[in-house]
Amino acid sequence: MNASDTQRTRRILMVGGTGTIGRATVAALVARGHEVVCIVRPRASKQERPLDFLQGAEVRLADVSDPASLAEHGFRHERFDAVVSCLASRTGEPRDAWAIDHGVHMVLLEQAKAAGATQMVLLSAICVQRPRLAFQQAKLAFEKALMESGLTYSIVRPTAFFKSLAGQVARVQQGKPYLLFGDGTLTACKPISDADLAAYLADCLEDPSLQNRILPIGGPGPAITPLEQGQFLFELLGREPKFKQVPVGFISGIATVLGALGKIVPPLAAKAELARIGHYYATESMLVLDPETGRYDADATPETGRDTLFDYYRQLVEGSETAERGEHAVF
Repeated sequence: MNASDTQRTRRILMVGGTGTIGRATVAALVARGHEVVCIVRPRASKQERPLDFLQGAEVRLADVSDPASLAEHGFRHERFDAVVSCLASRTGEPRDAWAIDHGVHMVLLEQAKAAGATQMVLLSAICVQRPRLAFQQAKLAFEKALMESGLTYSIVRPTAFFKSLAGQVARVQQGKPYLLFGDGTLTACKPISDADLAAYLADCLEDPSLQNRILPIGGPGPAITPLEQGQFLFELLGREPKFKQVPVGFISGIATVLGALGKIVPPLAAKAELARIGHYYATESMLVLDPETGRYDADATPETGRDTLFDYYRQLVEGSETAERGEHAVF
C-alpha cells in the first residue's frame, strides 16, 4: 500500500449512514481524517437524531429515492472523491429491493460520476452467491453495473452480522428454549462486528489490494453453527441447555401456501417472499461458496478484525450492549 494513499484525505459522500453498520463506518472514516458528507432522510432526522451518532460528518437531508432531491440537497453540484454505500432495502420484498438495492444505487452511481467521484465502496451481501430471492437479484444487478461503470470499486460481501444473530439472547434469558432449524448444524457462519466491518470498508478506500474486487469477508473464525451459538449462550447464563427444533419444511410450507394465495390476494405475495427469506437464512451458510463443489467453505472465507460473536453475547448479558435487530434476522 502506498503511504500517500493511506494518508490522503478524501471527500466522501455516504449513504446508509443511520444503520448500525453505517454509523460505525462514518465513525471509521471520520477517524481517518476523511471529509464525510452523510445523506439522511428528512424523516430519519426527526426520529433518530442523526447528529447524535454521526459526529464529525456533515449531515444533509435528502431523499435518496428522489433523484432531484439527491442532486439538489445531497450532492449540491459539488465534487466528491468517492461514494460509500451501506444502504439496503429494509424488507427484502421485491418492490422494495428493486427500488433501493438497484434503482436508488443506479441513480447514486450516475450522480457520483457527474460529481467527479472516481471510487465507490459498496456494502453488499455474501448470500448473493446463490441467488434465489428478489433482493439478491437486485443486488447482483447493481454489482454488475458498478463493475462496468469505470469507477474503482470494492464490493464487500460480509457474512452474518452480530445483530442478526442476537434475537434469541433475550428469549433464553426469559427461560425459553433456543430455537433451531433441524438439528442446528445445517448452517455455519463467521459473524462480523459493525466496528470490524466498518474498518474494512474504510480500508477499501485506501488499499489497492482491496479495489476492483468482490470481497467476501467474515469476522474471526472458526465458523460457528446455530447449535454452537445456543450452547454457548446457555453456558454463559449457567443454565441447562434447552432446545426446540423447528422442521426445515415448516417455513418453506408457509412460503408455498402464501405464494399460492398471493396470486389472489397480492399483499400475501410479499409475505411469501419474507417467508422465503427466512427459509434461505435458515438453510444456507453465510460462507464462501465453492462453485465447483457447490459447498460452503469455511477455510476459504476470509477473516478480519478481533471482535467475536461470543464476546458480543457476553456484553448483551452484562448489559453493556443492546441488540438492534437486522431486517432479515430469522428469529
